[in-house]
Amino acid sequence: MDEVLRIAIQKKGRLSEQSLEIIKQCGIKFGADERVLKDRATNFPLEFLYVRDDDIPSYIADSIADIGIVGRNEFDEQGIDLAVLRDLGFAKCRLSIAVPHEFGYKDLSSLEGKRIATSYPRILESILAEEGVKANLVSVSGAVEITPLVGVADAICDLVSTGATLAMNGLKEVQTIYRSSAVMIGRKEMGSKVKEEILSRLLLRIDAVMKASSYKYVIFNLPEAQLEAVAAVVGGMKSPTVTKLMETGWVSVQIVVAEDTFWEVFEQLKALGAQGILVTAIEKMTE
Repeated sequence: MDEVLRIAIQKKGRLSEQSLEIIKQCGIKFGADERVLKDRATNFPLEFLYVRDDDIPSYIADSIADIGIVGRNEFDEQGIDLAVLRDLGFAKCRLSIAVPHEFGYKDLSSLEGKRIATSYPRILESILAEEGVKANLVSVSGAVEITPLVGVADAICDLVSTGATLAMNGLKEVQTIYRSSAVMIGRKEMGSKVKEEILSRLLLRIDAVMKASSYKYVIFNLPEAQLEAVAAVVGGMKSPTVTKLMETGWVSVQIVVAEDTFWEVFEQLKALGAQGILVTAIEKMTE
C-alpha cells in the first residue's frame, strides 16, 4: 500500500468546516460524510482522521497522525513539543478576562490574590507570570461563565466571540490577553522522506490558496499617458500587463492588488482616469 500523510481534523464545528474547505481549495477530493471517522483523498496521498480537537496534538505526538489543524489556543495550552507548520488565519478568537459588573477592574494587577476560573490555566498562568501577578487559578472544563455566580471564582478567563454569554451571566469583558487562530501542526521530524515530500506538496498548495485570498485581480481601461502614475500607485509589482485598445491613447491594464490596500488603490485609479474597473477574486497564487 502506498504511503500516505495522515491529517487529524476536528470532527464537527466551524473549525472543521473551515479546515476542510481550505483543503478542498487545494484541489484535493475526499468524501463529506460526517459519520465517517477515517477517510482518504481520491487524488492526493492524504488520509483524514476525524477526532476531538483536544486529542489532535497527542495523536500527532504519538504518531497516530502526522499533522493536524487545531486552534492555537489548544496547541499552546497543551504545550506538547510539536511544530507550527502554518498559521492558517481562520477560526479567530480571543481569550479574555471577564468580571462581574461590580468588580473594580483596572488591569491584570487587579487580579492579584483573586480566584480566576479558566479552561486555559497554562496560557493564563504564563501571562500572569509575565506581569508579576499571583492569583489562584480554578481549572474548569466547561460553563466557566457561571463560576462567579456560584461563588467559585472572582473572575474568569475564557474564549470570547460576541460576549453575549458573558452578559447573560452578569459578566463584562475587561481585557483581551491572548488571540488565537487555526494552525497546522506536525512533528518536527516526519520520520519518512515520502511523508516529508507529501507534506511539502500540501504546504505549497495551501500557501498558494492563502496568498490568493489576500489579493484581488483588477482589470481597467486607462489613458495611456497615466501609465507611469498608475505603476507608482500599484507598487510592488514587477510590471502590470498592458494591452493597447482600438481607441487611440487608451490601454487595458491588469494588476494584482493586496486586499488590505485595495480601496486606497481603487480611489487613486479613479482619480487617474481609470474606467471600467473590474475586480475578481484569485483562486490560487504563487510568486
